[in-house]
Amino acid sequence: MEQQTQKDVVLITGASGGIGQATAQRFALAGYPVVLHYHNNEQKAMCTAQQLEAQGCRVLLERADLRDSRQVEAMVQRIAEYWGPVEILVNNAGIAQQKLFTDITDEEWRDMFAVHVDGAFYCARAVLPSMIHRRAGCIVNISSMWGQTGGSCEVHYSAAKGALQAMTKALAKEVGPSGVRVNCVAPGVILTEMNTAMFDGETLDDLRKETPLEQLGMPQDVANMIYFLCTAEAAYITGQVIGVNGGMVI
Repeated sequence: MEQQTQKDVVLITGASGGIGQATAQRFALAGYPVVLHYHNNEQKAMCTAQQLEAQGCRVLLERADLRDSRQVEAMVQRIAEYWGPVEILVNNAGIAQQKLFTDITDEEWRDMFAVHVDGAFYCARAVLPSMIHRRAGCIVNISSMWGQTGGSCEVHYSAAKGALQAMTKALAKEVGPSGVRVNCVAPGVILTEMNTAMFDGETLDDLRKETPLEQLGMPQDVANMIYFLCTAEAAYITGQVIGVNGGMVI
């Protein structure tokens, strides 16, 4: 393993499971110091941290409600005091819900945007000053193919994920001259706990059949793309929405 002190500090939101957990493992096993953010699922986050530490990785657990800008700012400040400024930010935290549009409550609509959009905004705003000062940094926002095409009975989710894609493009234009890259990954149907809880086996099999590669994605498939976008090999890529969906959206 390379000297870990030479690697950038990585903050991954929603790192207790699914894509966030796989992304944390991808960076940590490559020698990066990784901050595992979580909100509610402390047990899973601690389990992931312990597994990585047992493999010699440097990890830090941070709890914050991303809907609260003060908690986000305090988290980023604690990270800076412990390891230094965040140099790679992965805005992964999210929630999902299937519901008819006319049944979505004010609170459900607001909460969907608060977690996905407000959370990404607060995190990016908190880490960008140091990135701009150093003229280096990477931000990757995790959207969804439904943010590209729209998903029936997931209008609030689709709208929030679409907003993340627009935020990515606009922010990339703004901070590109300062040496900061901003990209977005839009996963397709990935076998995470969130999706297996939302869809029964028959529905997942139907989705698999609709996918040109005739298989559903794994969290590691998305984690590998996120990791790539933060490396020197992707130095000329910014403002892009990249699908990891097995060809379902082309």
